[in-house]
Amino acid sequence: MPGSSALATKTIKSRVTPDLNKMQFQLRTTCHKYSYPLLDANQIWRGPEFDPSKKVVILVTGWTTTVNNSDAIDALAKAYNCRGDVNFVAVDIANFVDTIYTWSALNTEEIGKNLGEGIDLLSQIVPLENIHLIGHGLGAHIVGAAGRYFNYKTDKLVSRITGLDPAKPCFNEGHVLSGLQRGDAKFIDVIHSNPGVLGKRDPMGDADFFPGGLHPLPKGCNDIFCAHNRAWEYYAESAYPGNELIFMAKRCTTQTNLAGNKCPRAEYPMGYAVPYELKGNYFLDVNTAAPYGMGVNREKMRSQASCGLCPDKRNNDVETSTYNVWTNWFG
Repeated sequence: MPGSSALATKTIKSRVTPDLNKMQFQLRTTCHKYSYPLLDANQIWRGPEFDPSKKVVILVTGWTTTVNNSDAIDALAKAYNCRGDVNFVAVDIANFVDTIYTWSALNTEEIGKNLGEGIDLLSQIVPLENIHLIGHGLGAHIVGAAGRYFNYKTDKLVSRITGLDPAKPCFNEGHVLSGLQRGDAKFIDVIHSNPGVLGKRDPMGDADFFPGGLHPLPKGCNDIFCAHNRAWEYYAESAYPGNELIFMAKRCTTQTNLAGNKCPRAEYPMGYAVPYELKGNYFLDVNTAAPYGMGVNREKMRSQASCGLCPDKRNNDVETSTYNVWTNWFG
């Protein structure tokens, strides 16, 4: 891949170094979006809209996405706001990663360090066990760097990092960028949906999940971008109340062995409700189209079509778009 070649030869540097003052946290509630500067994280953690009695989920997306133009952020915000027990925060990293991919990858460590500073301030208000970092693509490596920096600074670990198809290009073994790795949090779970192409194939976490197996294109996807996005689609689906057990996986070595009943171990949930004590590689079947979870209750999912949306803002473009996706899925 281009990123790997460039890093191996050290011919490309991070030529695009954006202004950190333009980087923001965005707190998403059912009806509002509140933005605060990353370099002054106490504005959000001590702001009137933030509830320190609730858990905190911080999502970082990847290359060429922005905080106000991301299906992944919209989908996860809707799911967590449906639950109602979480402060859902997205990190606006567009000024760092909306550029040539290799330059974007080289900026992940710097972004992670600044995010780690914000987590340090957050940990003084919210118990560490209530902090969960999620990253998709390049975002997975950013939250990994944030966890490492936080550990370096405080000698403590955040409780959980979830990597959603962590980016492969520029993050190969032996190159400059290490990316997400075991030890960046107390527990790391990874969902691989485009293994070996846009996403890493090798296990990276304490528990690695391979929905549909090691094939780079899941059932229902005809291109790698569809496959890369499936990771956050799976996770978002699992985060709705009542959906915690719809993606059940077994510890196994291949999807073939799973299909042949050669993995006679207990089943464990992938996604929102994954047990923190899990170790190893897990395989599971998924549906070709949404809803993807094999154990989904379609009637329950239909009833959640408007859950997590603001009833007074149904005409808002983002809200309407998200609502329409759900009504198309579940009719």
